[in-house]
Amino acid sequence: MNSVVITDTNPSMKTIFSDFKQLTKVGLSLSVVFSSVAGYLLAVEVVSYFTLFLLSLGGFFMVGASNAFNQVIERDTDAMMKRTQNRPLPTGRMSKNTALTIAILFTILGIVILYTINPKTALFGAISIFIYTSVYTPLKPVTPLSVFVGAIPGAIPFMLGWVAATNQFGIEAGFLFMIQFFWQFPHFWAIGWLQFEEYKKAGFNMLPMNTKDKGAVKQIIFYTVIMILVSISPVLKLSGAFYIHPITAVIVAILGLYMLYFGIKLHKSEDNIDARKLMLSSVLYITVVQIVYVVDKFLH
Repeated sequence: MNSVVITDTNPSMKTIFSDFKQLTKVGLSLSVVFSSVAGYLLAVEVVSYFTLFLLSLGGFFMVGASNAFNQVIERDTDAMMKRTQNRPLPTGRMSKNTALTIAILFTILGIVILYTINPKTALFGAISIFIYTSVYTPLKPVTPLSVFVGAIPGAIPFMLGWVAATNQFGIEAGFLFMIQFFWQFPHFWAIGWLQFEEYKKAGFNMLPMNTKDKGAVKQIIFYTVIMILVSISPVLKLSGAFYIHPITAVIVAILGLYMLYFGIKLHKSEDNIDARKLMLSSVLYITVVQIVYVVDKFLH
């Protein structure tokens, strides 16, 4: 009898944990925390591990909250798409109230923890959750411009680290914001290309002009070029205390050109394989560029 109880409870605990991970998108949350930590390390002279811990924890709760709210709002459309139909809410494994409770709890925890670093960090955290949940998510079925709105909360984490370290939003934080802001267009539009048919089923407009054609790829290429230029511009020392060595600018430019290469390939082929390569190269780009910036800073 006991053994039956054990086998019964194990999968359910496993399922609860797995559903919690899906609701808060743990993988995505960790990549956002990575950005915040990079922004923090770029700004500080002496690393405070306690602040770093608070920033990571607060950032994690902040992104988890945004994702949970998003899934509460989109539970009906999630049920229409293959990629999302097995999420805890559309399948009914988790109730709307449970998800909302987690979202609200994460919001409070995230903002309170970030506030203990400094009020500005908490403010940007709160703005990020608000825009993602209350502006970006409702706009997705309405206009392709939702991607522009979504790029704002998506670009906050890198800058958040700088604000956490310095307690000010200046030109440096602005540059970090712009780098991650422009990066999101090729990244999201590559995903939008891959998921075009799925998004269409749910009524989401995720590609520019809502068309899967060369015109959309021209926009991808345009924003990739802007992203590269913004990413190497700190070499000109116009961005305050945040600047990079020429060799670093060359490395960043090569990474950007690698991404641009797949954008140009996609323009020629209009093939999902190239869109996938573009998407993967964009993840590689933002990860390596942030590491390269930090390494450059500590080699000054």
